[in-house]
Amino acid sequence: MPIDASAALAAEPRRAEIGWDHKDVQLYHLGLGAGTPATDPDELRYTLESRLQVLPCFATVAGAGTAAFGGMGAPGIDVDLAAVLHGGQTVRVHRPIPVTGRAVQTSMVAAVYDKGKAAVIVLRTEASDDDGPLWTNDAEIFVRGEGGFGGERGPSDRLTAPERAPDRTVERRIREDQALLYRLSGDWNPLHADPAFAKLAGFDRPILHGLCTYGMTLKAVTDTLLEGDVSRISAYRTRFAGVVFPGETLRIRMWTGDGRVQVTVTAVERDDAPVLADTLVEHS
Repeated sequence: MPIDASAALAAEPRRAEIGWDHKDVQLYHLGLGAGTPATDPDELRYTLESRLQVLPCFATVAGAGTAAFGGMGAPGIDVDLAAVLHGGQTVRVHRPIPVTGRAVQTSMVAAVYDKGKAAVIVLRTEASDDDGPLWTNDAEIFVRGEGGFGGERGPSDRLTAPERAPDRTVERRIREDQALLYRLSGDWNPLHADPAFAKLAGFDRPILHGLCTYGMTLKAVTDTLLEGDVSRISAYRTRFAGVVFPGETLRIRMWTGDGRVQVTVTAVERDDAPVLADTLVEHS
């Protein structure tokens, strides 16, 4: 059944109450590789409840990971999930995320773009608590074979890497068990844990969650260029350009600008194969 963009955009937002506490935040940070070395004071702000702060990308898993695909059941969206890819993610925080909280989260289809041979669905989730808006999540979902319905092509947000050496380059190794730990925050897709399922999907072994790489990258930027202060981050976006396997090493290149950090992420062991592209951190 083709996508009915008009019906999808006109549908009433779905509402859900979500909650989290320090254990959810700590588990998420551990899934990103936080806590190494375990006694490092800079790591304790991600792992110890008495010093805890919350990375803004926690918004992608708050409420057990409903943010990324919360609108896929909307009217007008009847697609084969085997043709679905997570193409990109943007998180905008309106104020620092509290360590413990409850919020009302709304999910909707914010845009549907016609790329010819494919469609791009922008699923938006917004969360607010008693003090007002907390965050806005946009997940760009690429659906193969669903284009050609005559819709708008949509914007092009591609970023060209600066023609100079990065201001900072860091490497982050992915533990062999990292996908097994990260999935406990809500993404139970067996692609990230079951070797037999991964082979059916065309991979010789399970792959890491794209949103795990996304979170690892924001932590690296925060620790390297923002003095470890998550409250300075206002927005963070990326495009998923390739897969990562547990046990590999991420090479994270950063270029600083006026209130922004442009980033590329590659896999060291595969000749710098692209992993994240068009990646931008906005900060104060």
